[in-house]
Amino acid sequence: MNQSARTDVRTRPEGCEQPLSVVYDTALLDLDGVVYAGGAAIPHAVESLERARAGGMHLAYVTNNAARTPETVAGHLTELGIPASPEDVINSAQAVARLIADELPAGSRVLLIGTEGLRVALRERGLVPVESVDDDPVAVAQGYGGPEMPWSRLMEASYAVARGLPWFASNTDLTIPTGRGIAPGNGSAVEVVKIATGREPRVAGKPQPPMHRETVLRTGAERPLVVGDRLDTDIEGAYAGGVDSLLVLTGVTTAAQVLAARPEHRATYVAEDLRGLLEGQPEVSVSGGEFRCGGWTASVVDGEFVLDGDGAAVDGLRALCGAAWAEGGDGSCGVDAGKVLARLGW
Repeated sequence: MNQSARTDVRTRPEGCEQPLSVVYDTALLDLDGVVYAGGAAIPHAVESLERARAGGMHLAYVTNNAARTPETVAGHLTELGIPASPEDVINSAQAVARLIADELPAGSRVLLIGTEGLRVALRERGLVPVESVDDDPVAVAQGYGGPEMPWSRLMEASYAVARGLPWFASNTDLTIPTGRGIAPGNGSAVEVVKIATGREPRVAGKPQPPMHRETVLRTGAERPLVVGDRLDTDIEGAYAGGVDSLLVLTGVTTAAQVLAARPEHRATYVAEDLRGLLEGQPEVSVSGGEFRCGGWTASVVDGEFVLDGDGAAVDGLRALCGAAWAEGGDGSCGVDAGKVLARLGW
């Protein structure tokens, strides 16, 4: 199941007879939009993870959010009913701190644009966080600053980056899911500094290699499964790392975006939520241009989706993935899916 070759083009989700929690030894779980949103647990997340862990699956939490420390995240998970230790949490602050420390000597001053999570990660690598360009930093580290981050912090970053200091970003997620909807993420703040300076940062978070490296170093997973809600970070990161992936539709990705996914954004498996970890995945078969999953058959005829049958809505979506991904080939399927997705309730 592991995709070690990156020349492949997936044309349909894969099937798996056994539960994913049995086949894979470690779940590399994104947090925002997968386990919780706005601090509250996503439906079915707590009980699904509890059962997966009880069955022997190691749970690791891999997040691009650099705002909170692993201790804080682990405490939050435990409060939700998901016992976790700080060692179970890997974040982009850790990845960017290692990236900077690989290039700068211990004791180097780094302008901190972010919160305590990034500060702790920098100190863990022997770097010295500072608050102002007047403190003579030799690099800039930018991470998510939370909803209360003042505009003056972006100004400080711009002054330093404009002077030519090496600029590192924990991640470039443009949006994040919250309990009230979709909000700007760290990538939006990075764009502000890019506009002001005309420069580009080096990025550590998903889907970039530094994050994959950090995850492997800290988890030691042998048969990992990436579980996420974002195509451009979670699924692309898994694709780039040659790791299988499970896309859950509890976060920012819509069913229409799943159908339009380019090859690097096509997940190995697709499920409604984390209950997908506890289940085998139904096969999506193909015959004569028709893709079948469960009680559904999907195809593209004369530039339109055709969907017949009934059953679980997610099986209909999986069948449509086969039709759409085959139609898109090594690009993106441009067929309008509005009518068929409305029939499925997506």
